[in-house]
Amino acid sequence: MGHRNRPSVIQAYRFALDLSPGQERALLGHAGAARTAYNWGLERVKAVLDQRAAERSYGIGSEHLTPTVGWTLPALRRSWNAAKGEVAPWWRDYSKEAYNTGLDTLARALRNWADSRSGKRSGRPVGFPRFKSRRRSAPAVRFTTGTIRVEPDRKHVVLPRLGRLKLHESTRKLARRLEAGTARILSATVRRDGHRWYVSFTCEVQRAPRTPARPDETVGIDLGVRHLAVLSTGELVPNPGHLDAALRKIRRISRGLSRKVGPDRRTRRDASKRWCRARTALGRAHARVANLRRDGLHKLTTRLATGYGTIVIEDLNVAGMLRNRRLARRIADAGFAEIRRQLDYKTQWCGGRLVVADRWYPSSKTCSACGAVRTKLALSERTFTCTTCGLVLDRDVNAARNLAALAATVAGSGPETLNGRGADRKTPPAGPVAVKRLPGTATAGKTGTVPPQGRTSNHAPTLAS
Repeated sequence: MGHRNRPSVIQAYRFALDLSPGQERALLGHAGAARTAYNWGLERVKAVLDQRAAERSYGIGSEHLTPTVGWTLPALRRSWNAAKGEVAPWWRDYSKEAYNTGLDTLARALRNWADSRSGKRSGRPVGFPRFKSRRRSAPAVRFTTGTIRVEPDRKHVVLPRLGRLKLHESTRKLARRLEAGTARILSATVRRDGHRWYVSFTCEVQRAPRTPARPDETVGIDLGVRHLAVLSTGELVPNPGHLDAALRKIRRISRGLSRKVGPDRRTRRDASKRWCRARTALGRAHARVANLRRDGLHKLTTRLATGYGTIVIEDLNVAGMLRNRRLARRIADAGFAEIRRQLDYKTQWCGGRLVVADRWYPSSKTCSACGAVRTKLALSERTFTCTTCGLVLDRDVNAARNLAALAATVAGSGPETLNGRGADRKTPPAGPVAVKRLPGTATAGKTGTVPPQGRTSNHAPTLAS
């Protein structure tokens, strides 16, 4: 009865599968069925849009154009059910969830494209959906109905039409919650990532309220490339550089792959077995880098979220930073956006709060001792020297301390450190400081804001931090 009062969150549990050759062929068949439904629906929608565009070029009025077709999921499913006997006479061989997976993916893609064109969707423009290729698209299928369960031995799962599948690892974390009644499986997605198949269970989980180990302490985090994170406590988190460590092996495999006989669609030439083996080896090398990066970031963010009550980070323009061709690879390998995403939900789970400083807040140029703001700070200056009070400190530690001090300003316990120059920004700001707290706490529902300061972006000087 006590579980009902706990807040519910949507959480995913991912496990590696240990499939037999027959089970892998069945999964590839389901993924192919999803791809067939997706391509059929996209071809149908695209044909109508092209026809209407051609008719408009001929001067035909809107009332005489070819009727539009609905591209919502219910409309696509009705059209597919009416045409599946002719389009896919083998449709009975696979689960209906496979076709629903492809149609749902198409409906989401078309909606994102339409919302992006109309201005309802922010961010970078979304292009029109493309057809899925058997070679380039990752095989995946999603099950929302039918028998979806974790076996009592915690080493097998049961999925519709696929039956009992063996796992590489134990499902004890999910099984304990299912047995205790604090989790409910909503869907299961099977996907091939690199050389291995995974099953992901999307669950509604009731999490017990938690409190960080030091709820009254605040930590500022300055992200960089030389050090992955510099904390206001003075701790330096080294950047493991997993991609740089594996680049030599990846380049060697890539050179060998380019020398082998690959597939050619124009001449209908199949790839050689050596090419397939080399491609598998290359996928394993990239998958290892991704797994190491994911594991390191999860350990770092979990330690921070469970240890500190307030965490302050910067709103970095990662997309703009990636345009720097000299640092793009190292910035992408560091995973700045992933760190913020994980801290976003982990602070809520652990009962803390996350303060996101405006990207124009001059944390690197501000003295953490007296609050004076320098006009310029070159990227090559790795030590911050204050000309007002004489403070000499590592620039990254100084920035982290300024971020930590920003939390008190957000809470309303002190005045903010103003720039004093009164200069305007060169580009529009990203918005005020955002504060996220766990629902149900004493400060829930309150959002602190700090006006942006200065005109020079702060993240640029910390690229090589």
